[in-house]
Amino acid sequence: MGTLVGLTLLARHQAGDLIVLDLVAGIAGWLAAPIALWRPVTGTLGLTVLAVLSPAATPPATFGALQVAQRRDGRIAIAVAAAGIAAHAVQGLWRPNGGISFGWWLLLVTLAYGALIAWGARTRARRALLESLRERARRAEAEQGRRVAEARMLERTMIAREMHDVLAHRLSLLATYAGALEYRPDAPPEKLAHAAGVIRAGVHQALDELRDVIIVLREEDSGGAGERPQPLLADVPRLVGEAREAGGEIRLRNGVDGSGEPPAAVGRTAYRVVQEALTNARKHAAGRPVAVRLDGRPGDGLIIDVRNPLPPPDGDGPDGPDGKAGAPLAPGSGTGLVGLTERVRLAGGRLDHGTAGGEFRLEAWLPWPA
Repeated sequence: MGTLVGLTLLARHQAGDLIVLDLVAGIAGWLAAPIALWRPVTGTLGLTVLAVLSPAATPPATFGALQVAQRRDGRIAIAVAAAGIAAHAVQGLWRPNGGISFGWWLLLVTLAYGALIAWGARTRARRALLESLRERARRAEAEQGRRVAEARMLERTMIAREMHDVLAHRLSLLATYAGALEYRPDAPPEKLAHAAGVIRAGVHQALDELRDVIIVLREEDSGGAGERPQPLLADVPRLVGEAREAGGEIRLRNGVDGSGEPPAAVGRTAYRVVQEALTNARKHAAGRPVAVRLDGRPGDGLIIDVRNPLPPPDGDGPDGPDGKAGAPLAPGSGTGLVGLTERVRLAGGRLDHGTAGGEFRLEAWLPWPA
């Protein structure tokens, strides 16, 4: 900026034309140029007024016009450029340049201001693009963080659901035997020893199943295969057998087409539905018979229907493994059926449950592709 002002002053001095005015205007324009950085429009208009008086103020005035074009709206930049062209037109009229006609002088000034506007608009657009890219990068980073948080929450929910499905069933069986020990201390020693042995074995099984759940979840997260297979539809009879050994009266009617096995995810969900239904029956209607019906075939889907009579209003305690009344189990929180409904829905099926005709009914339908 100072170099351009100095060269202009040198040229005007050689011409011997109003050197004092040019010197004052050039120094004033050079000192006032930083104002265009803080106040682009105001500073540039002030420099434009100086350009009317002397060509020495032309470099600061065009510098200000460039700042306006880079930092303000296009309409404002055009208005400031028009003021600059008008100022230089006045300058050319009362202080003509001897080496060029007025028309060519005005054309060059107009082209120069047009180039400044174009340059400033390009810079402004590039700056806006970079800011947009930065904003998109910030949003993408925030979105990635949100997805990671949702994935962690989903993983925790899955772990909690698996733990509930596995441990609630096992611990309800143990509670049945523990109730027999507490309420029937006069039972024969061999029955007490049997119940204690079942409790001890059940605790070990619960720990093993809990470890299996954690191992499978970790290996599924890393893309590996589980060391032990997850329960399938074919494991439902074994599940019913465990409930019968705990003293439950379970009737199983298996009408599933034996020509094929449903997909692993469908079979595992069906197993969890039966497991949760038996656990709820043991909690809320202990000692009552439970009817389990499985029906389905490829293309039609898989139906799981579990029913049990409602307990009497006086709330008799559940029967122990010796057939005598035992301790009532802890009341359920209701989260099991909520989680089970969500599990079935995620598998593409539907689940309904409620009381009707003096019994509690739980019915689920799962898709079974042909």
